[in-house]
Amino acid sequence: MYPFTPHYLDINGHMLHYLDEGSGSPVLMVHGNPTWSFYFRNLVNGLSKKHRILVPDHMGCGFSDKPDPAAYDYTLASRVRDLDALVSRTVPDGKISLIVHDWGGMIGLAWALDHLDRVDKLVITNTAGFFLPKEKQFPVVLWMIKYLNWFAVPAILGLNLFSYGALFFGAQTSLCTETKKGLTAPYNSWKNRIATLKFVQDIPLNTTDKSWPVVNHVDRHLARIRPDQVLLLWGAKDFVFDTTFLHEFLRRLPGARAHIFADAGHYLFEDKPEETSDLIYRFLHP
Repeated sequence: MYPFTPHYLDINGHMLHYLDEGSGSPVLMVHGNPTWSFYFRNLVNGLSKKHRILVPDHMGCGFSDKPDPAAYDYTLASRVRDLDALVSRTVPDGKISLIVHDWGGMIGLAWALDHLDRVDKLVITNTAGFFLPKEKQFPVVLWMIKYLNWFAVPAILGLNLFSYGALFFGAQTSLCTETKKGLTAPYNSWKNRIATLKFVQDIPLNTTDKSWPVVNHVDRHLARIRPDQVLLLWGAKDFVFDTTFLHEFLRRLPGARAHIFADAGHYLFEDKPEETSDLIYRFLHP
């Protein structure tokens, strides 16, 4: 299910794993939490016939190193810097398209807004590029993970409930055993689950949170992206990033193309692998 050649980039002594498949115009795929490059495997197989596909595993995820928080700052700014280091190493110039999902949306959009001259097209799926819409409340379980260590540490690091919970709530289709193993495989020990915890704890809810300035920058400047560059693909049954987030993107990027999958969830590429691949291919090749 994951027949790809591993590549590694040393970033300040920590090894970032990434895929580099195919040739042609480059497409960068940016995953969220608690997924890793495995989540994009079907797109990699399909698009690498016509494109050079780059897919990093964020530090602490997939086959990348999983450093102690004392050695690596698990914040949005660090993620954006890591992404920039990868792009600088692999595609130092020219246009690049991005496909982003979940927290990878904020990471990828933050990078894109700092390099708009390099962005060709953007495929945005079940994510945010702004602060929580006023119609939404921050989910109670995420609030508990963010603020209550007595709950978060044993639940997320000990029992791996974030990864397992995402399997249960993330897809509307029944995932096969091999897919479930693939999605959760990197998070097989207390130490190896640190990123799944830190991603949630890094979500900024007030101005004192470390990642507030980065999200604020994306929130304020999202409209600088041209709507004709954007394809929005949305699983309507997402348990967090529901269609409220899609409508907010469309409000800020009027005229962007959008496709809603009424019977798909957060793990859109698991629910609709063929349909999404076809839509993305046609978007990249008008």
